[in-house]
Amino acid sequence: MTDERDDAQGTASSGAGDTGLGRRDALKAGGFAIGAIAFAKAAQPLAEFADGLSLDQVLQKHYKELSPDEKARVIERLEREAKEKHGVDVTIRDLPPIPGVKYGYAINLSVCNGSGKCVEACHRENNHDRATNQSYIRVLEMSQGSLDLGKAETHYDGATLPNKDKYYLPVQCQQCDNPPCVKVCPVEATWKEPDGIVVVDYDWCIGCRYCEAGCPYHARRFNWKAPEIPPEEINPNQGYLSNRIRPQGVMEKCTFCLHRVRDGRLPACLEACPTGARVFGNLLDPNSDIRWILANKRIFVLKEELGTAPSFFYYFEH
Repeated sequence: MTDERDDAQGTASSGAGDTGLGRRDALKAGGFAIGAIAFAKAAQPLAEFADGLSLDQVLQKHYKELSPDEKARVIERLEREAKEKHGVDVTIRDLPPIPGVKYGYAINLSVCNGSGKCVEACHRENNHDRATNQSYIRVLEMSQGSLDLGKAETHYDGATLPNKDKYYLPVQCQQCDNPPCVKVCPVEATWKEPDGIVVVDYDWCIGCRYCEAGCPYHARRFNWKAPEIPPEEINPNQGYLSNRIRPQGVMEKCTFCLHRVRDGRLPACLEACPTGARVFGNLLDPNSDIRWILANKRIFVLKEELGTAPSFFYYFEH
């Protein structure tokens, strides 16, 4: 990582990196000595997730501390392990943020029909566990005229959509400018990138779930078990900080399909939306669709009073 990128992120690797300690020595390892997983045997809930860690994983540096050569070796190992475990050839890329870009998302709630096609697309694109039907998106069924999230329904009759006197509110990571999830992480395993996307270093996360508790949007997910996906359903086009198959015992979240948008494509959830309710783009580009929405619609953000400053916006046509 360059100094410029660390400065832009505002979260230089103080902590474990500055002390000279090795991989996860400070917290996750605690007593994680080479050749032993004594700490995992003595502590919960980490113990049930520690078995199976390779020496390379235990000693691996924080993402920001990896040199280009080290990162290339890590990616090579991950691709090899994917082939060994799942029988599938995958390509894992680490696309950097694009200069002059800060991503934003908006949803037209007047046309969202609650079909959940965005949820399904997220599930497939991001290599989620099939048995648990995991996704980074929840679609809430709301009563017309109400924004009381506490009274929202997450399970509703899809056969009768759209249900009378209801509207549908998709919720996912809001990519906050003031993300509480980042503040509470004790090992700096999560941070905000220069393009506005909050990411997770899956190999540094200790699974404490503080970020899950800190997120007011219920946008974090915990891998209670390693994702199980039929080989033919694995998305082989993967990103190091996004949709590669995550290990058991770590947190994960929506990354605006980082592996797609940094490659000039759109998020999978947007492409799957059957009603055109979703708008995505560069908040720094005055000619972008998202900037037009912000300038011409009565937009709002969820839980504005918390001061999280989301980059995710909602609006109604009327």
